[in-house]
Amino acid sequence: MTRLDELIARADLDGLLRHLEDLCADQDWDELRHVRDRCHNATAVGRQLWPAASYAEYRIALQADAAHGGAILREATGRFSIGPLSEVVASVHDWRSLAPHLEPGPVRALVAYERVVRGEDLSEDQSIDTSVYELPLVLQRWEPRYPLATYEPQRGIFAPPSALPPLRPVVLPLDEARLAGDPLTTDALIDLTRQWTTESNGRADAVTVAGDPLDAIAALGVAEARTGSIPARQALEMMAWAAASGGAHGRRRGMAAGRFIAWWTMASLTGLADDWPVEPDELGEAIAALVFVAWDTPESDMGWTFRLAAADPDRGLAWAVMASDRKFDG
Repeated sequence: MTRLDELIARADLDGLLRHLEDLCADQDWDELRHVRDRCHNATAVGRQLWPAASYAEYRIALQADAAHGGAILREATGRFSIGPLSEVVASVHDWRSLAPHLEPGPVRALVAYERVVRGEDLSEDQSIDTSVYELPLVLQRWEPRYPLATYEPQRGIFAPPSALPPLRPVVLPLDEARLAGDPLTTDALIDLTRQWTTESNGRADAVTVAGDPLDAIAALGVAEARTGSIPARQALEMMAWAAASGGAHGRRRGMAAGRFIAWWTMASLTGLADDWPVEPDELGEAIAALVFVAWDTPESDMGWTFRLAAADPDRGLAWAVMASDRKFDG
């Protein structure tokens, strides 16, 4: 019986993880893949070795050459990984290296879109299935530099959005604003932090009113606030950051998904969602006509927070969203 056989027979998770570390140090990616397969198969018959299988997949995506990294995506789920494996592999290899090792289909498209948020122009590549997100395969001139993830063997480092301008206290209106029926946009704003609320212990709320951003913030039940105007580019960046994140404990969706959800939310705010997929320049012009406000409350923020308000002066509508998430106590 080999050492691997013994470790699997005993369901020795600590021993398997040490064995995986040794294989990574030796850059023996074929054997690492073999151990992953054995652990995956053992899980199917009742041995709880999924952490070892998942960890092997993550390390191959992060550290192996593009051929091994691309190949592991065909079977891996990444369910318990530090981040989505499409984002992990795209963070360390460019598209030219990865493309020959990715089969046609959604996974190939996800990796491509992750390379796009890192600045690659893939608009001429006809092999990419753009129906996955229906977004352009190149960043638009009006888009921000999205905050990206950096992965290491034991952790992910997730860049925050750009620093906000100084926020100043404001007097919120005392009279309740008239709520406006706009469930599509309200749902889109809440969906930005869906992972925080469904997979972690976060909370989120959003509202649409007839009025301005201060009316919308007050309609959330906020008594005191500080606000600061921000450009549409920064509002899009904040949306994408929130949507990419898993919050305190949720599964990260990745920046490609964050970009898509942010575009959809902006299309909803501008009334263009019914014409999805939107024409990029039309969306850029439409969001430039909106007013965006970052805001917070005087209480100290702990953990993950997302607060944004917007208004369309032409339609007399305003929206506000607030979300927060914290680590579990104990």
